[in-house]
Amino acid sequence: MRNALRKDLEPVASSFIVKELIDPHFDPNWHFHPHYQLFLVEEGSGTRFIGDSIKPFAEGDLVFLGPNLPHLWRSDQIFFQRDSGRITRGIVLYFSEDFLGDQFFDKPEMSLIQQLLLHARRGLEWTGPTRDRVRHTLHKLIAQPLGFTRVLTLLSLFDELSHATDFQFITSLGYTNTVKPSETDRMQQVHNYVLGHFHDDISLDTVADLAGMTPPAFCRYFKARANKTFSEFVSEIRIGHSCKLLMEGKLSVTQVSYESGYRTLSNFNRQFKGITGQTPSEYVRTVRAV
Repeated sequence: MRNALRKDLEPVASSFIVKELIDPHFDPNWHFHPHYQLFLVEEGSGTRFIGDSIKPFAEGDLVFLGPNLPHLWRSDQIFFQRDSGRITRGIVLYFSEDFLGDQFFDKPEMSLIQQLLLHARRGLEWTGPTRDRVRHTLHKLIAQPLGFTRVLTLLSLFDELSHATDFQFITSLGYTNTVKPSETDRMQQVHNYVLGHFHDDISLDTVADLAGMTPPAFCRYFKARANKTFSEFVSEIRIGHSCKLLMEGKLSVTQVSYESGYRTLSNFNRQFKGITGQTPSEYVRTVRAV
């Protein structure tokens, strides 16, 4: 486990980094870094944590993050099993705000791109046709040699994203990263424990002890850093898991409820609607209509 939450990128000979990731699972550590990041999932599934947002992810997930926005694409447990035969694939683009000079994006012609960069500080995701066009451009960037044309391709990508309207903000309005690099172990242990035990009853005393705090102190600590209560955090992970199961369509709503850590269907229905705005049945109809 890393001792620092802040993640620095290796030095390279170009002004930005774009590369393909092929691994048994995505990086399992909750981290942040001072670079902008555009990330496309091409294969794999799991739960995505960005700032105070928790959502399931699958193939096609396209996200743009501003500097120092904590994030984690936690692959489903099957990807961590030895000899599972599963792999994850993605394309990631990193760049610093001044990679073309201190004031390049301050020019009048760059106003829409500058707005895009500003919006990225809350995190952006695209769910419409923009995803397919961006995927094509990212593959083009990977294939292009270092040079002026590659920079032009990147700027054209920024221009397309700045005009696209099929996006959503990821974090809540006003979210700020209050996690300190020295707190990596504590937050990582909480994430790992909940992700490994959300199917079962989770004891606040157990988690607080894991973090080395009393329950009241842990609740205050967690809310200050996650922008939500610990119980809300657990509920969002459970409901995110239930959404994946409902999309797969292999289990009944009652079975999904139990597999997601709920012991009564009424509680599951109430929590599901509170988080998604729909009942499980309405959610299934929406998914199948897409």
